[in-house]
Formats: sequence, structure tokens, C-alpha cells
Amino acid sequence: MTVRVSLVAAARGSALLAERFDDDRPLDHAGWHEVQLAAHALVPLGAAELRYCSPTPRSRATGEALGYAPLVQPALRDCDMGRWRGCTLADVAACEPAAVDAWLADPRSAPHGGEPLLAFISRIGGWLDTRPPCDGSIVAVAEPAVVRAALVYALKAPPSTYWNVDVRPLSTVTLDGGPGRWSLRLEAGAR
Repeated sequence: MTVRVSLVAAARGSALLAERFDDDRPLDHAGWHEVQLAAHALVPLGAAELRYCSPTPRSRATGEALGYAPLVQPALRDCDMGRWRGCTLADVAACEPAAVDAWLADPRSAPHGGEPLLAFISRIGGWLDTRPPCDGSIVAVAEPAVVRAALVYALKAPPSTYWNVDVRPLSTVTLDGGPGRWSLRLEAGAR
């Protein structure tokens, strides 16, 4: 039996260049506006039998604003960035350029003292693989990093692929399958 999991990237909580590692900020004004604009396309996903979200304030708020009433899933938390938590990539690159280079080059490294990229991808994959088979579907609102990790895991792509996947706020992707055998599902656009 297979399961269908639709992942919705949380609306933004800050401007792209102001994004911080492990950001716990709630939705900003632009994020709320974007949810309102995208609601017509995203609200139908709330008919899923199981509705989840990451524990971040913006993921919870996005799910609530879309009417999903999602259950918080601790396993869907963003990557633990250790001492870099709350910093922008530019901040860290200015202070620790060699550490940033090592982190970007080696998915097993964790110069920040947090979770290595490979462990993060595996954790998100473990969450996917333990979704119960159901006759319907599952929807989960999560941070863009979580959606990227799920895609890398599902496609069995090399961890370095993570850096080449752009997940925009309120974008969606659907995965069909089960433990260790996931397929990416692309839907036709509205006509």
C-alpha cells in the first residue's frame, strides 16, 4: 500500500536576505498576504486524512491560516544549526569562512556543533518512511529546508543535491510511495 504526502513550504517570516538559520520568527506581513493569495490553491490539501506541520511558529501559523488544524511533528523541525542558530549565512561566512566552506562541501560535517546535513536528510527521510499507509493522503506544512531534505531523500539523490533545490514559500510537492520507495508527483497546472 502506498501513501501520498503533500509538502507545503511555510510562508515567509522575513525577507530572503534576512533569513536566519533555525529561524523561529512568526509570519511577517508579507507572509500573511502570500497565504491569503495562495489559499485558493492550498486549502483543498486540507482534506487530507492526516495534517501535520513543523514545530516552527511560521509553519504552525501557515497551517492554521490554511485551515488545516495541523498536528505538530517534532521530527519535521528544521536542521539544528548549533551555534549558528539565529545568524544569517552572510554573518557566519564573514566570521567563519572556512567552517562555512567545510559545511557546504561535506554533508557529514557540522562545524556549527549542530546536526550534519546528512543526518538532517536521514531524519526527514525517517519521518517519511514511517507515515502510515492510508486510503487518502497526508499534508504537512514545513520549513523550506525540510521540503528540500525530503526531496533529496525521496529521489535518492546525493546529499550535495540539497544545495541545488530551491523551495519557495508556499510551494508544494507531492511524494507517493512508502518506506524506501518514493516517487515525485508533478501535477498539471490550472487551465
